[in-house]
Amino acid sequence: MSRPRFHLAFPVDDLEAARSFYGEILGCEEGRSDRDWVDFNLFGHQLVAHRVRGSGGSDAGHNPVDGHEVPVPHFGLILAPQDFHDLADRLQASGVEFVIPPQVRFQGLPGEQHTMFFRDPSGNALEFKAFADESSIFAR
Repeated sequence: MSRPRFHLAFPVDDLEAARSFYGEILGCEEGRSDRDWVDFNLFGHQLVAHRVRGSGGSDAGHNPVDGHEVPVPHFGLILAPQDFHDLADRLQASGVEFVIPPQVRFQGLPGEQHTMFFRDPSGNALEFKAFADESSIFAR
């Protein structure tokens, strides 16, 4: 059986800005597209940006996690540690503004992880994280 992959459809208000951000900054290969949507390959997972005029990402709220206000909703991936650090470097070099900058969360506790939050041009919140030991992803 092949590894599971997720499919996520999300709203954007500007497809060209989404193409630039997801393609050039995040390094996602573009797949199929049409006038109002674009498929992106995000580390083997399918993201579909759908143009929804006036969509502008909005938060339902924030949730306090380890001393930070985490935007809700958000989406993202768990990456290998080197992929996380490479992406963080690429984002910083591109001038992306972080909601929560790259850092270690839950240091010394079960579930210790590197994490970062930022927004795409439409305001959608994204989180990327990495665990030194993937067996600790669901540690309690």
